[in-house]
Amino acid sequence: MLLAAGRGMRMRPLTDHTPKPLLEVRGKPLLQWPLDALHARGLRRFVINTAWLGAQVPPGLAPWASRHPDSELLYSHEGEDFGRALETAGGIARALPLLGDVFWVLAGDVFAPGFDFDPQAVERFRASGRLAHLWLVPNPAHNPAGDFGLDGQGRALNTREGPRWTFSTIGLYRRELFQDPWCGIPAGNPQGVVAPLAPLLRQAMDAGQVSAGLYTGAWTDVGTPERLAELNAAA
Repeated sequence: MLLAAGRGMRMRPLTDHTPKPLLEVRGKPLLQWPLDALHARGLRRFVINTAWLGAQVPPGLAPWASRHPDSELLYSHEGEDFGRALETAGGIARALPLLGDVFWVLAGDVFAPGFDFDPQAVERFRASGRLAHLWLVPNPAHNPAGDFGLDGQGRALNTREGPRWTFSTIGLYRRELFQDPWCGIPAGNPQGVVAPLAPLLRQAMDAGQVSAGLYTGAWTDVGTPERLAELNAAA
């Protein structure tokens, strides 16, 4: 699942007329970078949620879809259905009927061109029995305190003590995390409940159900026009 529903307030005025995942980075829409990487690793079914300027996303990705007739792009149009984005947990719950037992999730506004969506990572996660596996990155200047800790056994920690890392937004999830008893939103989120992901992850971390690894490759949260300009200047 690729998350593409946000308003992108910090990216204004660029996002006043273009959804952030369709802004171009080094010659192609930002959302196309993870699509290419996932496709290269054998994935063929993608769920994309939309809200702000969501009607632009399917035609914006139509050229990619035409070049990859072996792939299926499915959409969860939160803006059309509820008039607003449902945040990450709410959006995943809304799309849950379209997702498998184990699935990738990543934000459509993160640029990590070297990240490898390794099928073996999926199999290791599936065998682990845990509810989520997150990739953490060294803290960027805009998030110096980090988000989560990481212990020597590869468990993500809900802690404010010791070293903390920034959540890359890239993760593997088991659908059980978005069902009872962890998540009270019914599958499909028929009421359009708005719910962030972090509280759900912290609850699962406290139960030892979230693992994590550190990714040290190139990674940018493309959250401002300045960061976008820096990426394109470095092309």
